[in-house]
Amino acid sequence: MSDSPARALRHPSLELPGVSHGFFTRQGGVSDGIYASLNGGSGSDDNPDNVRENRGRMADALGVPRERFVTCYQVHSPDVVIVTTPWTRENAPKVDAMVTKEKNLALAVATADCGPVLFADSEAGVVGAAHAGWKGAFTGVLESTIAAMEGLGARRANIAAVLGPMISREAYEVGPEFVERFLAADAGNSRFFAPSPKAGHAMFDLPAYIRARLNGAGIGRFEDMGLCTYGDEERFYSYRRVTHRSEPDYGRLLHGIALVDA
Repeated sequence: MSDSPARALRHPSLELPGVSHGFFTRQGGVSDGIYASLNGGSGSDDNPDNVRENRGRMADALGVPRERFVTCYQVHSPDVVIVTTPWTRENAPKVDAMVTKEKNLALAVATADCGPVLFADSEAGVVGAAHAGWKGAFTGVLESTIAAMEGLGARRANIAAVLGPMISREAYEVGPEFVERFLAADAGNSRFFAPSPKAGHAMFDLPAYIRARLNGAGIGRFEDMGLCTYGDEERFYSYRRVTHRSEPDYGRLLHGIALVDA
């Protein structure tokens, strides 16, 4: 078993007093084969013991007890939960975002092309994490997260949010029904689509859409790391890349944030 630490990417906007965060890559874990190596996906067909150890390494990297590293049961919804105590996988809530003001309790979301967004208001001592695929972003998961943070005492103007590694426009082809759904909601959404080589299809800029939603919500600061999961196989898992290769399963990236002693 490797003893290398879980490798995470960090962003200066979240390097705040009393906040620990990491956008974890696929490097620094114990899984092998198609899951190599830091697979955090409890829903994958990877060896559960390997996944458990990988998640433990992520908790170590964030500086929280391993039993206080939580993920939700993601369902591509706009729903958010306030976390006050850890849960087990069996009783994880079916939501796509979490917020907390509890110390030493890490909130982590899983992705394999969708957008992971980590939030913090260090002055109020409130953090959040959201899984923003197209459906969650479209139906309001980002705004729900901000509202839940405000409910715990955060101020919108003090919230910093960072979008981690996710699929880029160049790799995200969608069909006409997809485009029609967005245009029906707002004709201005046309700016998020570019022509595709395939007739009737388009390339969707989900990172730009997430940026627009968060900027529209009026938070203090938003940053996009600008990293594509599809194009960087060495560091990231990608559901779409696996689908194009007809592989049987895929690993999941986890991205976590916690309040810790400064």
